[in-house]
Amino acid sequence: MSDLLERLRGRGWRLTSQRRVVAEVLNGDHVHLTADEVHARAVQRLPEISRATVYNTLGELVTLGEVLEVSTDGRAKRYDPNAHHAHQHLICSGCGAIRDVHPQGDPIAALPATERFGFVISGAEVTYRGLCPDCARP
Repeated sequence: MSDLLERLRGRGWRLTSQRRVVAEVLNGDHVHLTADEVHARAVQRLPEISRATVYNTLGELVTLGEVLEVSTDGRAKRYDPNAHHAHQHLICSGCGAIRDVHPQGDPIAALPATERFGFVISGAEVTYRGLCPDCARP
């Protein structure tokens, strides 16, 4: 069983066949699928699942804090099931591929007090950008 399914069961979230399929599609270390990609993969497992059900389920998972919604430069939102493990994202500026990365150090500590402008910092999101090996090929 996937980590996401285990977490959802632990919360007592009712796992209908549609919800289960969406959670199974999202299983993996570097999964950052769009809603349409989730739907396309879910239909392969459960042909009668509707696009609305996928969108609603993704919305519920984001609201529960079990899936992260990742927005990248005007592209379609992507959904990341790695919500409970601290990480940042590496995004290809060419094709939009996303990888989870785990840089060393605390990004909050890296922000000098003189640059905090009195804010009490509660979190930091660092996004690394570049070209993936496929897009970097001449």
